[in-house]
Amino acid sequence: MSVHGFAPPERIGFVGLGNMGAPMASRLARAGFTLAVADAAPAAVTRFAAQASCETPTRLAELGTCRAIVTMLPDGRIVREVLLGAQGIAAQLRADSVVIDMSSSSPIDTRATAAALKERGIEMVDAPVSGGVRKAIDGTLAIMAGGAAEVVERCRAILDALGKVFLAGPTGCGHAMKSLNNFLSAINLAAAAEAMIAGERFGLAPQVMISILNASTGRNSATEQKYPAYVLPRNFASGFTLGLMAKDLKLAVELAHSTQAPARLLELCSELWSQASERLGARSDNTEIVRYLEQLPAVHGTRR
Repeated sequence: MSVHGFAPPERIGFVGLGNMGAPMASRLARAGFTLAVADAAPAAVTRFAAQASCETPTRLAELGTCRAIVTMLPDGRIVREVLLGAQGIAAQLRADSVVIDMSSSSPIDTRATAAALKERGIEMVDAPVSGGVRKAIDGTLAIMAGGAAEVVERCRAILDALGKVFLAGPTGCGHAMKSLNNFLSAINLAAAAEAMIAGERFGLAPQVMISILNASTGRNSATEQKYPAYVLPRNFASGFTLGLMAKDLKLAVELAHSTQAPARLLELCSELWSQASERLGARSDNTEIVRYLEQLPAVHGTRR
């Protein structure tokens, strides 16, 4: 291990062993890092410990003996509680430690959390990811890192084990980029769904439409990946929920409003996903936005 960086067999605290967190932590274990893991669901810890070598501390604060902490949690509020709450990890962390928040969090809140950690001498990198469960498993995630370049570099070995690192900018820029990326991902899927529903009802075969779109200017991540893998087979199993997408879209709206950027399409997209999450349930797969749109009235909002 270098003087300032983290390299195997460095002991890393990893908090959050959900659909994305578990395969990401597995990648770190296979890379040779020593893991101490935690999750609010004891069953998640048990499942992970059954397939990967790790420590399973009984108290969250015990992870504070690690120099690097990775969080992969539902939102920034939970991240802040895990780090700075009454039983939080930060109270035990050394002054040269680094927190890597790989959750999808509010970029505005992230800057506040980073400032609070900085007062304790602890650095923070916001490094959310894109690519879904499949890329988490094979270690090819796109990692959007926000923070000081030298701090990101200290974390290079950890991040490289998980995917390709893009230095997005100062603290908060990683989370800002993630929310904007998910806006484009969501609106591509919604637009593709509306086009596919209209075409199918006209008489076009769905597979024919997808083939033509993917050879034409209308192609996007939804037509190239989500429709063939999750929508046409009707398995709706991308591993990312409607509720989390709706949350990320709200973060993007917050970001746009805070910068006084135009946000008409973003606001409509956020409203659509929130309605779908309420109708189908927050734990439904995000690709089930297609099912929600299929259930809407055939003519909606038409004006003459």
